[in-house]
Amino acid sequence: MAIALEFIDVIVPISKIREKYVGGFDACLRDYENLIGRQVWYDAHLFRDGAMNPNDIRLMVQRWNGLGFETIGVKDGQQVWKDICVVEGLFGGPTFPCDWLEFDSSQRIAYLKGFPPGPIVSREHFVCSDKKA
Repeated sequence: MAIALEFIDVIVPISKIREKYVGGFDACLRDYENLIGRQVWYDAHLFRDGAMNPNDIRLMVQRWNGLGFETIGVKDGQQVWKDICVVEGLFGGPTFPCDWLEFDSSQRIAYLKGFPPGPIVSREHFVCSDKKA
Protein backbone atom coordinates (compact mmCIF):
# COMPACT_ATOMS: atom_id res chain seq x y z
CA MET A 1 0.00 0.00 0.00
CA ALA A 2 0.99 3.64 -0.40
CA ILE A 3 -0.18 6.90 1.10
CA ALA A 4 -1.09 10.00 -0.87
CA LEU A 5 1.00 13.07 -0.15
CA GLU A 6 -0.13 16.66 -0.09
CA PHE A 7 1.73 19.85 0.78
CA ILE A 8 4.08 18.92 3.62
CA ASP A 9 3.70 15.53 5.23
CA VAL A 10 4.90 13.99 8.49
CA ILE A 11 5.10 10.23 8.05
CA VAL A 12 5.60 7.69 10.83
CA PRO A 13 5.89 3.92 10.42
CA ILE A 14 3.05 2.21 12.26
CA SER A 15 5.58 -0.29 13.63
CA LYS A 16 7.34 2.62 15.42
CA ILE A 17 4.01 3.89 16.75
CA ARG A 18 3.24 0.44 18.15
CA GLU A 19 6.69 0.38 19.76
CA LYS A 20 6.99 3.92 21.13
CA TYR A 21 3.58 5.61 21.39
CA VAL A 22 2.15 5.22 24.88
CA GLY A 23 -0.81 2.90 24.38
CA GLY A 24 0.34 1.87 20.90
CA PHE A 25 -1.41 2.44 17.60
CA ASP A 26 -4.90 2.24 19.12
CA ALA A 27 -4.06 5.15 21.44
CA CYS A 28 -2.59 7.11 18.55
CA LEU A 29 -5.79 6.65 16.54
CA ARG A 30 -7.86 7.80 19.52
CA ASP A 31 -5.66 10.88 19.92
CA TYR A 32 -6.02 11.75 16.22
CA GLU A 33 -9.66 10.68 15.92
CA ASN A 34 -10.94 14.14 14.93
CA LEU A 35 -8.27 14.56 12.23
CA ILE A 36 -8.55 11.19 10.48
CA GLY A 37 -9.86 11.76 6.97
CA ARG A 38 -9.06 15.45 7.18
CA GLN A 39 -5.29 15.89 7.57
CA VAL A 40 -4.49 12.39 8.85
CA TRP A 41 -4.70 9.05 7.06
CA TYR A 42 -2.82 5.77 7.14
CA ASP A 43 -2.33 2.49 5.35
CA ALA A 44 -1.11 -0.87 6.67
CA HIS A 45 2.42 0.49 7.22
CA LEU A 46 2.47 4.30 7.42
CA PHE A 47 0.68 7.01 9.37
CA ARG A 48 0.48 10.45 7.73
CA ASP A 49 -0.24 13.87 9.20
CA GLY A 50 0.36 17.09 7.36
CA ALA A 51 0.06 20.82 7.00
CA MET A 52 0.52 23.60 4.49
CA ASN A 53 3.23 25.53 6.28
CA PRO A 54 6.62 24.72 7.81
CA ASN A 55 5.76 26.17 11.24
CA ASP A 56 2.95 23.66 11.75
CA ILE A 57 5.25 20.86 10.59
CA ARG A 58 7.93 21.97 13.03
CA LEU A 59 5.37 21.73 15.86
CA MET A 60 4.34 18.25 14.70
CA VAL A 61 7.96 17.10 14.67
CA GLN A 62 8.44 18.55 18.17
CA ARG A 63 5.34 16.70 19.36
CA TRP A 64 6.60 13.34 18.05
CA ASN A 65 9.99 14.06 19.60
CA GLY A 66 8.29 14.83 22.92
CA LEU A 67 6.54 11.47 22.73
CA GLY A 68 9.92 9.73 22.68
CA PHE A 69 10.41 9.31 18.96
CA GLU A 70 13.90 9.89 17.59
CA THR A 71 13.19 12.40 14.87
CA ILE A 72 16.58 13.34 13.44
CA GLY A 73 19.85 11.44 13.52
CA VAL A 74 23.21 11.64 11.82
CA LYS A 75 24.51 9.08 9.36
CA ASP A 76 27.84 9.49 7.59
CA GLY A 77 27.99 13.09 8.81
CA GLN A 78 24.60 13.96 7.30
CA GLN A 79 21.28 14.64 9.05
CA VAL A 80 18.73 11.90 8.40
CA TRP A 81 15.18 11.16 9.49
CA LYS A 82 14.91 8.28 11.95
CA ASP A 83 11.50 7.39 13.44
CA ILE A 84 9.56 9.95 11.40
CA CYS A 85 10.09 11.55 8.01
CA VAL A 86 9.04 14.95 6.72
CA VAL A 87 8.19 14.87 3.02
CA GLU A 88 7.43 17.81 0.79
CA GLY A 89 4.82 16.15 -1.38
CA LEU A 90 4.61 19.03 -3.81
CA PHE A 91 8.24 20.09 -3.78
CA GLY A 92 10.51 17.12 -4.08
CA GLY A 93 10.43 14.47 -1.41
CA PRO A 94 11.97 13.90 2.00
CA THR A 95 13.62 16.98 3.47
CA PHE A 96 16.47 14.81 4.84
CA PRO A 97 17.39 11.30 3.68
CA CYS A 98 15.05 8.64 5.01
CA ASP A 99 16.23 5.07 4.41
CA TRP A 100 12.94 3.36 5.27
CA LEU A 101 10.69 5.35 2.93
CA GLU A 102 10.14 5.21 -0.82
CA PHE A 103 8.86 8.34 -2.57
CA ASP A 104 7.30 8.57 -6.03
CA SER A 105 7.12 12.20 -7.14
CA SER A 106 5.13 11.45 -10.30
CA GLN A 107 2.25 10.00 -8.27
CA ARG A 108 2.91 12.06 -5.09
CA ILE A 109 2.93 8.96 -2.91
CA ALA A 110 5.12 7.38 -0.27
CA TYR A 111 5.35 3.77 0.84
CA LEU A 112 7.40 1.67 3.19
CA LYS A 113 10.66 0.48 1.63
CA GLY A 114 10.62 -3.25 0.93
CA PHE A 115 6.89 -3.33 0.17
CA PRO A 116 5.20 -2.70 -3.18
CA PRO A 117 3.25 0.56 -3.40
CA GLY A 118 -0.05 -1.17 -4.20
CA PRO A 119 -3.31 0.76 -3.73
CA ILE A 120 -3.03 4.40 -2.71
CA VAL A 121 -4.72 5.49 0.52
CA SER A 122 -5.82 9.12 0.92
CA ARG A 123 -8.34 11.15 2.88
CA GLU A 124 -11.12 9.79 0.66
CA HIS A 125 -10.69 6.35 2.23
CA PHE A 126 -11.92 7.62 5.59
CA VAL A 127 -15.40 8.87 6.33
CA CYS A 128 -15.30 12.23 8.07
CA SER A 129 -18.04 12.76 10.61
CA ASP A 130 -18.96 16.31 11.48
CA LYS A 131 -19.46 16.30 15.25
CA LYS A 132 -21.38 19.60 15.01
CA ALA A 133 -24.25 18.02 13.08
